[in-house]
Amino acid sequence: MVTMIIKMSVLTLLYVILTVVVWKWTNNKEIDKFKKIVIGIVFGISSVLSTHFGVSYEDMIINVRDIGPLAAGLFFAPSSGVIAGLIGGIERYIAGTYFGVSSYTRIACSVSTCLAGFVAMYMKTRMFKGKKPSPFYAFFLGAVMEVFHMYVVFITHRNDMRMAFLVVSTCAVPMIVFTGIGMCLSSIVLQLLSKEWISPFKKIEAEQEPLSQKFQKWLFIITSIVILGSFVFSCILQTQTANQNCKSALKNNFNTIRVNYQLNEVNLNADSNVIFGIINDERVVLRGKNIGMPLSVEEYNYICSNFDSVVNGKFWGIDSKIYADRIDKNKILVVTMQRSEVYWNRDAQAYELALADILLFTVIYVLIAYLVNQIVVSNIQLINDSLNKITKGNLNEVVVVRSSSEFASLSDDINQTVLTLKGYIKAAEQRIEQELIFARTIQASSLPQVFDFPGRDEIEIYASMKPAKEVGGDFYDFFFIDSDKIALVIADVSGKGIPAALFMMRSKTAIRSFAEAGGTPSEILIKTNEALCEGNDAEMFVTVWIGILDLKTGVMQCANAGHEYPAIKHADGEYELIKDKHSIVLAAMPGLKPSPYEITLKPGDRLFVYTDGVPEAINEQEEQYGTDKMIDVLNTTEGMSIEGTVKAVFENVNAFKGSADQFDDITMLGFELVKLMK
Repeated sequence: MVTMIIKMSVLTLLYVILTVVVWKWTNNKEIDKFKKIVIGIVFGISSVLSTHFGVSYEDMIINVRDIGPLAAGLFFAPSSGVIAGLIGGIERYIAGTYFGVSSYTRIACSVSTCLAGFVAMYMKTRMFKGKKPSPFYAFFLGAVMEVFHMYVVFITHRNDMRMAFLVVSTCAVPMIVFTGIGMCLSSIVLQLLSKEWISPFKKIEAEQEPLSQKFQKWLFIITSIVILGSFVFSCILQTQTANQNCKSALKNNFNTIRVNYQLNEVNLNADSNVIFGIINDERVVLRGKNIGMPLSVEEYNYICSNFDSVVNGKFWGIDSKIYADRIDKNKILVVTMQRSEVYWNRDAQAYELALADILLFTVIYVLIAYLVNQIVVSNIQLINDSLNKITKGNLNEVVVVRSSSEFASLSDDINQTVLTLKGYIKAAEQRIEQELIFARTIQASSLPQVFDFPGRDEIEIYASMKPAKEVGGDFYDFFFIDSDKIALVIADVSGKGIPAALFMMRSKTAIRSFAEAGGTPSEILIKTNEALCEGNDAEMFVTVWIGILDLKTGVMQCANAGHEYPAIKHADGEYELIKDKHSIVLAAMPGLKPSPYEITLKPGDRLFVYTDGVPEAINEQEEQYGTDKMIDVLNTTEGMSIEGTVKAVFENVNAFKGSADQFDDITMLGFELVKLMK
């Protein structure tokens, strides 16, 4: 570590010296075309040298290659940065492809180096208006380019995330830090040489602080807090998921090994990431890892004191998650998973999420800062220029800044202000309408739209959802929990519009998450209820029916939280309602206790579930559609496909409604068990 820091510091210092030498050569004057090309070539060669003389660190090669195009473009000429980036990036790709120089990261490295030149050009011309960046911005841009570099490593190796994570976790911090430091030091030195240095610690009076600087400061603070909060929350969820997956894996392996041991199987095997041992009362390993060796007293006693629970501890000196219990009177079975194995995926996702958040923050920050400068600050300066002329006696000066309604209102009379306000209202309505259209599209895309499962001919399924407003609170879902179990869900959130849609997304995510984690429908509803009750300040609720069908046996476990009665049709009968026992709706209060029940389906049996938008549809005479009419229509669909059945009911409801407004969201899900799995 110390050696790496020293070597990286030397490389960074060399870049700073190179930047100063080039600045001396140009004499800080206007740079002609010849010098621009030379600067680009010089810094491009520096990037090439940095590639081949990088620092070896934990079997990786790290460098500060991207300083070359960034320094050329930001401190000298934009075109020089592009030239340097192309030289360094193309050479890096060639070296990695044809000469085996760090070939694993050749794409990420070459892309980031090329892009560094273009980013420097854009920032120099658009954001800094030809001026040199401050030390803060210089550090920020250097660090962000390396963040992008690391992120591309993840993107280009989606099928090899372990290796990508190893590369990123090893290289990210030193490359990000030293690239940022190199750019920052270069900016400080050039400002000192140019006598443009302004101490960042000097207090600036509020009236002297530029509007753009104040805005950017608060934008940086607020956006950082939001993104950091999102990252922390995501990491917490990923940690919980990793712990749950580990717990399930350990218990499953324990049960499998115990059964095979009791059956006197010769070979006892566990998952590749699980280590096990069968140990007698003398602490000697009989089967598993380190056969014949005694486990230490401390580890053995700790394990024995924590039977039948997943705990943190050491197994053969390695930090692990441990699950153990007796398998007979004088033997115990221990299954473990190393902590590094438990959390590697979480850590990889955390790295990737952190890198993505930083890039997103950068894009938002730069874009908003640019827009504020272009739309607000520059126009204020134009108005101030005109006002300065007026205050000096030029009364013929006219303020003609009309780039937006706000600035136009400064030049117009009251009537013009009123017209501008009307224009704003219309624009706001159009924007809201467009946003609602986007929201509807997003909501529709969150529901399953593909009803065919390749290679699965045991079932037929179809569903539809038509919201009463632009967005709604109903939803349906279906998904395989494992190869022979499918979950069917239909739900109705209280209220309508955007609030219902948001609560709908939260409910759908929670139900699916708990279902995929395992459990009966009633257990899933209990967990979902507890999750939805937390932070439910709006006091919303949701009705839910859920069924989990075993495709091998035809037994469907069900639970109903205040939802409509499902309709069932056996192969030799007609549709009829299943008047199951309801619990209260989800999110109404903690302590929900739904009543589980089972339905046995045979090949040819059908199930139809729906929301109250179907029976409570109202026509022009304010008559309700009702479940009896729904059942009658269902019984006319004999011979139709499931899709045809769902569409027939919807068309009948729509015809019944006539010209009356749709009272509620209309959501339906039809299902047929075609055959049982073998």
